[in-house]
Amino acid sequence: MSVDAARKVLINAITARVFPAATVEVGATSGPLWRDALGTLTFDPDSPPMSASTPFDLASLTKPIATTSVALQLLYDHRLRLDDRVASFFPEWRGTDREPVTVQDLLEHSSGLSARLVDPPPGGRREFEHEICTMPLEYAPRTRSIYSDLGFILLGFLLADRAGASLAALFGRIIGRLNAKTMEDPGNADLAFGLPPEVRRQAAPTRPEPDDPRRGRILAGDVHDTYAAALGGEAGHAGLFGTATAVGAFGRAALRGARGDESIPPPLSPALLARALEKSRVPGSSRALGWDTMLPTSSCGTRMSSQAFGQVGFTGTSLWIDPTRDRYYVLLTNRACGGGTLDEMRSVRRAFHDALGDVD
Repeated sequence: MSVDAARKVLINAITARVFPAATVEVGATSGPLWRDALGTLTFDPDSPPMSASTPFDLASLTKPIATTSVALQLLYDHRLRLDDRVASFFPEWRGTDREPVTVQDLLEHSSGLSARLVDPPPGGRREFEHEICTMPLEYAPRTRSIYSDLGFILLGFLLADRAGASLAALFGRIIGRLNAKTMEDPGNADLAFGLPPEVRRQAAPTRPEPDDPRRGRILAGDVHDTYAAALGGEAGHAGLFGTATAVGAFGRAALRGARGDESIPPPLSPALLARALEKSRVPGSSRALGWDTMLPTSSCGTRMSSQAFGQVGFTGTSLWIDPTRDRYYVLLTNRACGGGTLDEMRSVRRAFHDALGDVD
């Protein structure tokens, strides 16, 4: 079996200082099968031990969990279409190369936008919008796929404008409906942009990157990503916080929807989620709408089915869901607290998921 092997992978990674802390939830449609918390909040000798209730900066898990869910809800409500042109939302999105770009292209990371800006982050929404809408495209739209934070930042603006509410408020409504319908414990299903003051000090800390003006201090409850920080902690690409249990509750609802459970409401209802998980037709892309899909070379390892979908986050987080095998896998770490490289984290994720290949 595999829980012992997977646990050993994480213990070895903590010993090797890939990350100081990890929390886990692995489960099926019927509920959790394995929950665990390992390590300490930081590498400091007197650091408190990790707890299952520790919230983590989920980083890019924000993209599929929050932003894509809001987009799917607006599609369901007929307030948005995948073929809506980005130019119809932003006056500065102009040029013959840009005109064909659609909402679907942003969701599939095939809009032509590069991953990040060359310069430091601007000071707020208006400046971000201007920079993203006027920067040269890196490639012709839909000729390739380049994972882009910029595309999801723009998507977050677009969704908030179309719905007339903040991204945080829109996502909060979705979580409320999912809780009510799936009977999850609301305390366990808290996923939100930012943390209440009394919870912030309990969060798994991260350390700013060398080019971050906040360098030199610990970020506890503050978003790690500099773009999300410049946008007040709420952005389409990053800013979501949550515990492994909370991410697990969302993953379990998505798993049930992907396996055809009609009791799951939008945006994770079977028909809507099936559309979201259709693999992009962009050459060489593994992307779907907001989600990544299984490749044997990806962070989900080699043992998941071809129907698996998921996402990873820069801080050391991941969520993978395999409808064929009736499993979801949550691994939250704070690699970005003076831990290892992205390649080391990727190796840990692969070993972790492969070790769980036969968990039952």
